[in-house]
Amino acid sequence: LVKLDRVEGLQNVPRQGAAILMINHIAFVDPILVLHVLPRNIVPMAKTEVYDYPLIGIFPKLWQVVPVHREEVDRKAIKQALEILQAGEILLVAPEGTRGTTLQEGKEGVAYLASRSGAPVIPVAIQGTPGFPALRFTKAWRSPGAYVRFGKPFRYRPEFRRADREQLRKMTDEAMYILAGMLPPPLRGEYSDLSQATQDTLEWV
Repeated sequence: LVKLDRVEGLQNVPRQGAAILMINHIAFVDPILVLHVLPRNIVPMAKTEVYDYPLIGIFPKLWQVVPVHREEVDRKAIKQALEILQAGEILLVAPEGTRGTTLQEGKEGVAYLASRSGAPVIPVAIQGTPGFPALRFTKAWRSPGAYVRFGKPFRYRPEFRRADREQLRKMTDEAMYILAGMLPPPLRGEYSDLSQATQDTLEWV
């Protein structure tokens, strides 16, 4: 149901140990593609509503997706996510919190989880998924297909381990600008002006 064009940067994903995959989210299939191309076990986080989708709602159950209530501070989801990272697993997060054709403002969850756990963040830029899932005779299959690119990992500096809300906002924006830089200009959205990007709170792994 999805045409995959190419995958780059798989060497940036550690063979073992905790990590957070931070993806842009264009289409429903985006996290499924990432799960497909990586050989490691990955636990996605997603809005609670995905469990109620007709037919495809079975997949979040099979993948043990961590359900998140988006309009509140979901302490249960945060606890589950930190336990997953402490167990040395990979967590997949879409920081925008919803799908969109261009980048929207990122939520602070990724920065919070990464700074509290010390886990590295791996930005994952996805392109070419609009129109998928689709049957082979539809228009989407005449496009090049999906392009998944794994960027260089980074982590937040130790002094930001207990970052406050203002610091978390800056940390989130710095991460989002890294992701934006991996996407073509038309997809950068809220983070189009890369001259505003800073890297004061993070360090490359």
